Amino acid sequence: QVQLVESGGGLVQTGGSLRLSCAASGRAFKNVAMGWFRQAPGKEREFVAAISWNGGSTSYADSVKGRFTISRDNAKNTVFLEMNSLKPEDTGVYYCKGGSVWGQGTQVTVSS
Repeated sequence: QVQLVESGGGLVQTGGSLRLSCAASGRAFKNVAMGWFRQAPGKEREFVAAISWNGGSTSYADSVKGRFTISRDNAKNTVFLEMNSLKPEDTGVYYCKGGSVWGQGTQVTVSS
């Protein structure tokens, strides 16, 4: 069973950058596609980005294309989300997901 722990969230100004990390435990990590999702206050959780088990394929929500980059390091059992040119509408709790397992989330707040 994979367990996921996110980190790297925080408060940043519009136009700033953050790098989120998702550390996974469990042997199954290397065989699992991973994704990032986010949930803004009062809104439903939404897809942000995903990466295949070997990093060979990625996909992004239209709202973050060209600004966010998902990557993974299977040797370190970690998935990353590099976020640049952040906007206030990127504010929310960011969750990592692998298979059916969710992390606890990390808060990202972008001030205007």
